[in-house]
Amino acid sequence: MELADHFKRLYNIDIGKHSFIYDSKNPKQISSKLVESNDLSICVLNIQAFNKDTNILRKTDEYEQNLWEDIKYIKPIVIIDEPQKIEGTAKKKSKSLVAIEELKPLFTLRYSATHKQLYNQIYKLDSYAAYQKDLVKKIVVKTVYGVIPKDYPYVRYLAFTSDLKAKIEIFSQDQGGTIRFKTFNVGGGASLEELSGGLSQYKDYRIAEEPHKLKPLSVATKEGFFGLELGHSNHEIEKNEAVRIQIRLAIQNHFTKQLNIIRSGRKIKALTLFFIDAVDKVRDDSAPDGRGEYLRIFDEEYKKYVTTHAHELEMNKEYFPDYMNVQAVREGYFARDKKNNAVDVEGWDSSLDDSDVKLKAKSQEDIDRGISLILEKKDELISFEEPLAFIFSHSALREGWDNPNVFTLCTLKAGGSDIAKKQEIGRGLRLPVDNTGNRCIDRRINELTVIANDYYDHFASALQKDFNDNMHFVKDEVTADILIETLKSAGMPEEKISPKLVDTLKEELVSVGVMNTDNVLKGSSQQITKTLDNMVFVDDTLNEHAQLIKQQFKELMVQKGTRKIEITNGDNAPYDNGVRAYVTQGEFEKIYLGLRKNLMQRSIYKFKIDKDKFIDDCTFQINQSLLFKKAKNEYKVETGRAKFNTSQMFVMEELAYGDKELEVEITSDPKSDFEIANFIMYHTMLPRLAIFKILQGVTKRELLNNQDILDEVTQLIKGILNDTKASNITSYEVINGYELDERNIFELDTITEADFEQEWRVFKAKSDRSSAMNEYYKLDSEGESKFAHKLENNENVLLFTKLKKGGFVIDTPYGNYSPDWAVVCRKEALKDPSIGIYFIVETKAGKTWADLTDVEKNKIHCGELHFKAVSDDTKFDWVNGYEDFVNKFGVADSNMEDL
Repeated sequence: MELADHFKRLYNIDIGKHSFIYDSKNPKQISSKLVESNDLSICVLNIQAFNKDTNILRKTDEYEQNLWEDIKYIKPIVIIDEPQKIEGTAKKKSKSLVAIEELKPLFTLRYSATHKQLYNQIYKLDSYAAYQKDLVKKIVVKTVYGVIPKDYPYVRYLAFTSDLKAKIEIFSQDQGGTIRFKTFNVGGGASLEELSGGLSQYKDYRIAEEPHKLKPLSVATKEGFFGLELGHSNHEIEKNEAVRIQIRLAIQNHFTKQLNIIRSGRKIKALTLFFIDAVDKVRDDSAPDGRGEYLRIFDEEYKKYVTTHAHELEMNKEYFPDYMNVQAVREGYFARDKKNNAVDVEGWDSSLDDSDVKLKAKSQEDIDRGISLILEKKDELISFEEPLAFIFSHSALREGWDNPNVFTLCTLKAGGSDIAKKQEIGRGLRLPVDNTGNRCIDRRINELTVIANDYYDHFASALQKDFNDNMHFVKDEVTADILIETLKSAGMPEEKISPKLVDTLKEELVSVGVMNTDNVLKGSSQQITKTLDNMVFVDDTLNEHAQLIKQQFKELMVQKGTRKIEITNGDNAPYDNGVRAYVTQGEFEKIYLGLRKNLMQRSIYKFKIDKDKFIDDCTFQINQSLLFKKAKNEYKVETGRAKFNTSQMFVMEELAYGDKELEVEITSDPKSDFEIANFIMYHTMLPRLAIFKILQGVTKRELLNNQDILDEVTQLIKGILNDTKASNITSYEVINGYELDERNIFELDTITEADFEQEWRVFKAKSDRSSAMNEYYKLDSEGESKFAHKLENNENVLLFTKLKKGGFVIDTPYGNYSPDWAVVCRKEALKDPSIGIYFIVETKAGKTWADLTDVEKNKIHCGELHFKAVSDDTKFDWVNGYEDFVNKFGVADSNMEDL
């Protein structure tokens, strides 16, 4: 009907009078209505009507008439909808395609949003263009996932690598650290227990065989084997809760959307679609009431929502008829067998595109019957008189759900790439229609919310890939849109950007060899970049903006994902960092050797603590931390939007955090005191006896059975131990014969283009005279930048250098501590020459002593004691800026200017 109305408006023609649907029970209408007609005649038929030699249409009847041959005689125009479904393979065409080619049509038109092959393309309205022109809904994604308990033997298969390994994610621990997710590239035989740092839940877990890109990853345990599909994990704990959250979010989103539409003054009925992969999740014949698991959850969550929002719904009852009757508002649509029973689809794989699924004839017939029911109800569904608004359907029927009024799409399936399919999500992208059939073009309304049970990063990655693959997105292709955007971004006035100029730019890029005539970048990255940088535009208009055109073209193509272009900043020379010497070589060597000697020495600290007080402190703080603590599983919801970037790539925005949606209290398997003590001892190095005394004082001991809570308590004990040791250090002693590596202490910073994005980020020594030891330094803050520049301008500073983090270290209870700067001053410029000339400085820009944390204060105290043990010529202190430095160290200031 929509197509008929469309042609009526455009051409004032009733297309219904010129078209008919082929009926195998009345084949002769092919002769009367198509072959023998002198007027426009359109015959609509499916491939099952002609893709076999035994079809009535292709058989010769008793009068020696062959209808297929008759059609061939008139040289018809063939229009194919979704041609990718009948492509066949590269080696063998499908029977349908062969039959069509036998007709030798005048020409063939192929219509699809997801072509596999392009034949003489004459028109294109792809996802990018539709998005830009607001011809489809925008996409919002919500993902739901459970926070995994740390004592679960979690394994997630992330990727198959180029070196034929499996990239996996598991829990892992380092001694003294917390249990956290860690990734490893593994081959057959890899021990997960070893990779995890000895976590007990991975005992006897191994990768069973060498990974294969076409097979699930096989993991062996003492109970047997399990396989992991790419993107999946073995964590299915309380999956019902994740499903419950999905359904709850879908219901909330549905009503919020519908009420917002009503408030906008439009009469558009919103629909919510749930895709499932098993019929019994909705209709379960074994259940007393026939309801499956998902339907029971839906009914519970729906009743909760309408009960708490009854007042608002009652006020808008004309839009929510019979809203209190849950059975009236939801329905399931599934494949149907010949007896009209709802059935699962044998051989269905939702991870594949529709055209790639190979089904038996019976299964396809079952699907077709289900789709017919959907289409019969299509017009009723967008009417407010029909209360049905929540639909459960098997993903095999997704082709039938091109209903424009779907605003919420919920995939109640296991996480993985199969839930991030463009063909599935595309069912809700069409622009909605109101109750009179008029399209809505209000972008504030036109938004589809997708709710999935998956990690956001994986879902977003899979959806991006599927969208871009279906769009035949080629990273190295230079499209007309890229060239137009290049000219716009280069600042060229819009009146100058004509189709002719765009063609000229393309021709010039082709002529110099940047790209070929198929609009694809040509050659290696070095060749293309060099050619582009050196080319001179012949066209005067292009030449006026040459530098910016080249730069913008590079940036857009790199954004698109090509690796065939390199971006460098021509304003900056190559950054060759090196050691400088602006005092005489002999004097520099003397200063450097003295500084090196003081910095290379290592020391150990000694402390004395009150053991009983430490145990009491631990017991008190643990009891305080567990006072309101419960063992629980958490579920999080993350939300992000989809969009296209300027290089036409479909992308999902990155997320900063996830909202906690639900907590479920749990009980954990009991752990013995010995197991708990061993875990704490491994991470704190405390004696077992001290740990047992601490455990005796813990009032909610049962909570330590939960690994997440035990991990938190262990880190709490470790923190108390470190603070106690740090505040009770008595002295440092130099370790004779054990020195730091000078190469690490004075290691040069590697400077890249990205480091110059913030002006203060890189310090560059003056070319004429500088006391900086190196040409460049990477800095951590603006305060450090000001400090370095003022040191450089003080002629009483003979040499200064930023110390490499991790290169020069002081051992502390908190681990290695690296102060920031080493400064060497002229002795005659010091107020107190007896303190020596070597200064080690920790900068805390803009802070006072009261602003520092206890850990920072304790580390500074450790630094003072370390250098006191190392040398009388070296002084250590912290400063909050340059002025604080000259005051604390008594250095005369020769600065002539304030930078």
